[in-house]
Amino acid sequence: MEQMVRVRDGEVWADDSGGAGDGPPLVLLHPGVGDSRIRDPVLPALAERHRVIRYDVRGHGRSPEPTTPYTPSEDLRSVLDHFGVVRAVLVGTSMGGKTAITHALDDPGRVAALGLLVPGVTGHPGLKLPELTEQIGKLAQAGDMDGLVALGLRVWGAAGTAPVAAAAEQLRAAIPGWFSNYGHETEDAPAFDRLGELRLPCALLLGEQDMPEVVRCNEEMAARIPGCRLVRRPDCDHFPTLRIPDEVVRVVAELYARVA
Repeated sequence: MEQMVRVRDGEVWADDSGGAGDGPPLVLLHPGVGDSRIRDPVLPALAERHRVIRYDVRGHGRSPEPTTPYTPSEDLRSVLDHFGVVRAVLVGTSMGGKTAITHALDDPGRVAALGLLVPGVTGHPGLKLPELTEQIGKLAQAGDMDGLVALGLRVWGAAGTAPVAAAAEQLRAAIPGWFSNYGHETEDAPAFDRLGELRLPCALLLGEQDMPEVVRCNEEMAARIPGCRLVRRPDCDHFPTLRIPDEVVRVVAELYARVA
């Protein structure tokens, strides 16, 4: 059921598939290069087996732009509270993975397992890319949306496999949120040096055609998280649910089987 969920000084769009299965629900957190619709290729298969909750981050998809400061992990907590979720399996891509990790460190009792798809993480210096930020800024100042989409596909969509149009559509929809959230989103506390504290089932899917900086970061993350299962895919970039949806479903199913 689709609905707007109250978060601090705002609201976000969320959807709850309803009851399916007896275990904890799956909560899907989307990347910054898209919104919750980027999960559409995997949603039917996941919802057949589990209750699935997904939401759009402020300024993305069907969620209004932020007007005051907020932190991503606080919004996630508000969504879980709204739906009465005591314990969940969090599946986060990129930006969503970063939020999932923070929440698992801050409130481990509420997280049954972590599925990390080409994830980010706070506190990793290798993910700060000033040259890329400068390129994005110049294109934005020129009002060149086509240029921003093309840049995004070169940087995050190097696999170039079908459906390319879907990746471009996701980027085009997400880009306004990059700028509307600037100055409002407060990054969560550094988590990279705390990854060794995670004590839960975890799987990390790495796309070998992703940015080299993300690949290196993901390798280091998997090495630091105790018992993390690392899945490497040579045919994937920063859009795993579009490029390899069957593998994403398989990784989630195998992760869920490890939930106690």
